[in-house]
Amino acid sequence: MNRVTNIGRGMDAACAATADAGTVEIPSLKGKVGDEEWAIRVDLAAAYRLVAHYGWDDLIFTHLSARIPGPEHHFLLNPYQLMFEEVTASSLIKVDVAGNPVDPTPFITNPAGFTIHSAVHMAREDAQAVMHLHTPAGQAVSAHEEGLLRITQTAMLVRGDLAFHDYEGVAVDLDERERIVADLDDKGAMLLRNHGTLAVGGNVGECFVKLYFIERACEAQIMALSAGDRLSRPPQGAAELAAEQGGAGLKMAANLLAWPALKRKAYRLDPSFAD
Repeated sequence: MNRVTNIGRGMDAACAATADAGTVEIPSLKGKVGDEEWAIRVDLAAAYRLVAHYGWDDLIFTHLSARIPGPEHHFLLNPYQLMFEEVTASSLIKVDVAGNPVDPTPFITNPAGFTIHSAVHMAREDAQAVMHLHTPAGQAVSAHEEGLLRITQTAMLVRGDLAFHDYEGVAVDLDERERIVADLDDKGAMLLRNHGTLAVGGNVGECFVKLYFIERACEAQIMALSAGDRLSRPPQGAAELAAEQGGAGLKMAANLLAWPALKRKAYRLDPSFAD
């Protein structure tokens, strides 16, 4: 398949699975997978609901993933047909490194989502979670020649961990995986040029909180630039210090403080994500 025909991969199955526009039947997997996998499913489903809550979703067209422990490098992706506000722990699709569902499912995955996420999961043992968005602010900053500017504390905390990947069209060509991995190298986040943002984390919570900081920094940059070009730059050495502080503190803050609070928020919004 070439880049064009790859885009339509699985569309017939997708239409059949969601032929009824009213409701979508999602068979429960609770008790049918191991406890560790179920906990990861619940966390990832919570992340999908929180992305929808913050208005970061792009209809059905972005993707968050999480690796299932084991030597197979299986990981979870969203069903292509569901809005993020519909995603549940049971609806997430476990795929292998070739993009095939490991277990029977009525859903299909996003081909571009598989390309991007499989690249990172396969190459980085520390990439337990990978999240990619197309928010207007993230896309705008990804199209800016200098990328993310060190003009806010939020940007300074994450900018040193940020890589860049040039746009190659919709990411359905598996050959692009090598270039994504090479550009990401050992960084924990990436601006996909003219495309959007990407974050990598040691678990779902770390990844989500890192993505939150990136997205907030992008939003602030667009607002600052819209106010004119007389920007206040930090004093010499301040950005570097903030980067060190971010590298040391963001992971701890995510695991111990922010992610537990975010999960409580997800349960308050709609506990059905954990079904």
